[in-house]
Amino acid sequence: MTGQAPGGGAAAVGHQLRHQLPLLLWLVLVWNLLWGTWSWANLLSGVVVALAVTLLLPLPPVVGGLTVRPLQVLAFAGAFLVDLVSSGAQVAWQTLRPRGIDRSAIIRVQLRTDSDLLLTIISEAVTLVPGSMVIDMDRENRTLAMHILHAEDEQDLERQRASVLTVEERVVRAFGSPDEVAALSAGASARDLGERRRTP
Repeated sequence: MTGQAPGGGAAAVGHQLRHQLPLLLWLVLVWNLLWGTWSWANLLSGVVVALAVTLLLPLPPVVGGLTVRPLQVLAFAGAFLVDLVSSGAQVAWQTLRPRGIDRSAIIRVQLRTDSDLLLTIISEAVTLVPGSMVIDMDRENRTLAMHILHAEDEQDLERQRASVLTVEERVVRAFGSPDEVAALSAGASARDLGERRRTP
């Protein structure tokens, strides 16, 4: 008869939590962003929800794992918060100004990374910023389809595509494998695709 060594279950849970620490932190961040306000109650409830999701609904192991570079993570988080504030202010102005929002657009952006986890982080980071939302992902071609709330001309669309690629670069440098970072630095397979839809 075989049995589990005392403390083996706790050790397994601890190993699982350490392995999924980036996911836990990301879930807590998303939880607080969804509430829209920062408070100790939201932070603690976010930790509880993240732990419940991680332990009760465990994800399959991610091929290749995740590399965390603290300085690059801080740079990504700082830039993300700046994007949140600046984009929120722009959306508020576009909504309240007399002429309102004239045109919206749907664009496609081809990414360079091939990691499922990194693609998910990029999509979430782009969607959480006001004024843009990922509406579809072509996994095979690594292409995001995005709705842009306001786009006046082709230059606006190019700026949006460039901003998505900038987010991709920050995410890869913060969480990507050494090979992915090297490929990104070499500018491997960077090609943007876009299409625009005007609304009256």
